[in-house]
Amino acid sequence: MASTFPTWIYDPTFEPADPLGHGERAVRFLRLLKHPKSKLPRRAFQLDPWQEKVVRAVFGPRHADGTRIISTVVMVLPRGSRKSSLAAALSLLCSIGPERCPGGEALFAASDRNQASIGFREALSIIHADKRLTAAVKVSDAVNSTKSITYKKDGTRLQTISADGARQHGRTPNFVLVDELHIWKNRDLWEAIQTGLAKSDGSLMVVATTAGRGTENLAHEIVEDARKVARGEVDDPSILPVLFESDPKDDWQDEALWHRVNPGLRHGYPSLSGLRKLAKQAERRPGERDSFRQLHLNQWLDISHSPFVEMDLFDQCAGPIDLDEVRHLPAYIGVDLSSTTDLSSIVICWRTEAGRYLAKSFFFCPGEQLRERSARDGVPYVLWADQGHIEPTPGSAIDYGAIENRVRELCAEFNVVEVAFDPWAARPTIMRLCDEGIPAVEMRQGSVTMGPAVRELERAIVAQELQHEPNPVLRWNFSNVAVEIDRLENKSFTKRKSTGRIDGAMAKAMAVGRAHLGGSALSSYAAGTLAPASSLVI
Repeated sequence: MASTFPTWIYDPTFEPADPLGHGERAVRFLRLLKHPKSKLPRRAFQLDPWQEKVVRAVFGPRHADGTRIISTVVMVLPRGSRKSSLAAALSLLCSIGPERCPGGEALFAASDRNQASIGFREALSIIHADKRLTAAVKVSDAVNSTKSITYKKDGTRLQTISADGARQHGRTPNFVLVDELHIWKNRDLWEAIQTGLAKSDGSLMVVATTAGRGTENLAHEIVEDARKVARGEVDDPSILPVLFESDPKDDWQDEALWHRVNPGLRHGYPSLSGLRKLAKQAERRPGERDSFRQLHLNQWLDISHSPFVEMDLFDQCAGPIDLDEVRHLPAYIGVDLSSTTDLSSIVICWRTEAGRYLAKSFFFCPGEQLRERSARDGVPYVLWADQGHIEPTPGSAIDYGAIENRVRELCAEFNVVEVAFDPWAARPTIMRLCDEGIPAVEMRQGSVTMGPAVRELERAIVAQELQHEPNPVLRWNFSNVAVEIDRLENKSFTKRKSTGRIDGAMAKAMAVGRAHLGGSALSSYAAGTLAPASSLVI
């Protein structure tokens, strides 16, 4: 696979096209700026060679009519790479500099008001460092109000926006700086920005972000698209990828990797001694190790800070299942019921004669809650429902009847030996199914019961002895899993410490665990772990 690393930035033979001199003009403007923390003579803004090459690549290339070719820049830079300073300078270039649109609007867009104010403060510090700029603009910086910088000469304005995307529709910006996209919770503000930029020719959006976590989110979608452009898989000259990333498989302690991914290290930022100190601490603190890899080496990680299994191993287990070939096999079902408004999951698991596990997942969510859940959890519930990965149930609360019906359908179609339920909120369902002759049992979620199930699931994934139908909801659930280990070394999934939904992972562990034991009620009774009257697993 072709590399996405921006080698062109360091290629002395590569010069971005600049037929009308806009790239040179942009560089000259930035070099005229001052910065209060600059150590250069007369506090000149520090524009290092790698930054200059990016600026020229953005503003130099032009269409025949003079409009810029690049309309979207996706910059993935580690923490300490002076993203804020470069972003502030570019915002001034497009609001008070030669790239401004008279009477136009430039925006700092961030996940919340505090984050948006970081870029604004940086731009304001650059203005205050030069009396000529201070006199040329009007600043609105009142507490708890929209912050803006207006160029008096022609009314061009630089403003911060955040949070509620619905209130941002109707804008027509000519420039938008999207800050730290990896922490945006939903798509509302993004969609408002996109529709606003599309209203005028020559608009520009710069996404400046550090690597994030998980794949089911807006940031990963945008960065992955930029990767495809960088690899040549997608031909889109309007997108400029500037991706200083490393692979999660790379050696995070290799200082050569640090220098490759941090373009400012050769210029003194971030502090090399500071990175060494953080790396030393990360050797003994796994949580800090993940933070170091994500924030300083730009490794896109799974959501959980301590994942149950590596997600590339999980992905290798994905594959289609021929349902006709498994009808004769004994099947075991795990059910994780949610509270009234959350995600519920059913997993059916078959065990082949060769000892492999085959599994299929089902997810349920209140239909009236899909968009609210998307905003809350930052994942595309509506899209998943449209694709058939989630079954929306009527109303605003989960319909347990729909889940019971799916269990009945599976028991009618396959050779189901056992249906295991997390007993929380499940006893009425279990009683109804048992009355119909369906082998429903309770499976408590403590480490004594779940420990062996989780251990077998982990072994099967690592050994590639499990195959599951591809399902983005299931993948997201597994990437959220946090694991607890008791004094007997039993592992169990914990919802309390997980950062997102793990219902599918819980149901799958239950189904695999019961399939591993063979669902033998006789051996379970003998061991004292199942009570015949209620089929209770403790």
